[in-house]
Amino acid sequence: MKSILLYANRDPGMESRLQAALDVTRLVGGHLTCIQVTPYDSFIMGDPFGGVYALPTVIEQVQRVAGEQRREFEERLAGEGVSWDWLRFDGAPAQVIVDRARLADLIVLSLPGGDSTSLGPQAIVADVLVHARAPVLAVPPQGRGFDAAGPALVAWDGSLESSHALRLTMPMLQRASAVHVVTVTESESEFPATDACRYLALHGIEAELSEWPREGRSIAAALIDAAASRSAGYVVMGAYGHTRLREAVLGGTTRDMLHQSQLPLLLAH
Repeated sequence: MKSILLYANRDPGMESRLQAALDVTRLVGGHLTCIQVTPYDSFIMGDPFGGVYALPTVIEQVQRVAGEQRREFEERLAGEGVSWDWLRFDGAPAQVIVDRARLADLIVLSLPGGDSTSLGPQAIVADVLVHARAPVLAVPPQGRGFDAAGPALVAWDGSLESSHALRLTMPMLQRASAVHVVTVTESESEFPATDACRYLALHGIEAELSEWPREGRSIAAALIDAAASRSAGYVVMGAYGHTRLREAVLGGTTRDMLHQSQLPLLLAH
């Protein structure tokens, strides 16, 4: 895990994303690529007759703000002691991230919390999770970095998605001080939970297996409870996708975790 991609637009979660990306980049001795994306609707306007146009004054203002942001980040990154570069694009943020993540080992985004805007963290995380082939580290907007060397919780149900997440995040799990594999009972499992522990053992990781009772709660609520009980610093889980419609692009447990988790989530679809 050497190539870390960070969504570097300025928003309430930017500082948390940046700090988490820096923590991971330092830990793995990797390279950080910062992606700044100006959405088309920042400077393209429409008229009642269906035409679209861009005012030169608006374009100039957008470019000026983007340039100021880049200079601020370059000054910050210059003193962080990591290898980095900065790329700027115009377009749809999620699509640009997916395109640039083809050779990325990890994508760093923000958890949406209560955001529901069409260009906010919710839309970006959903679209990137479904279409990107790299794992996504989604961090809380109020977070203060990412401790990859702390305890980790793996949400396991034997599915293709959870298996894929386990494989892709192995470089991170190998650095964790403890790994807890948790299966929420009452959820269907194609393979026994012991398969995950056996796989981790082959990679030199001695994991602790727990069956966590659902007790009438949502699976997300049970996982959040398990993570708190195990003092986990982050949760590894598979992301479930259904349709191409944003409203239903992720399964219920994935949506619930994105909106409810106060811990970083390491996800893969």
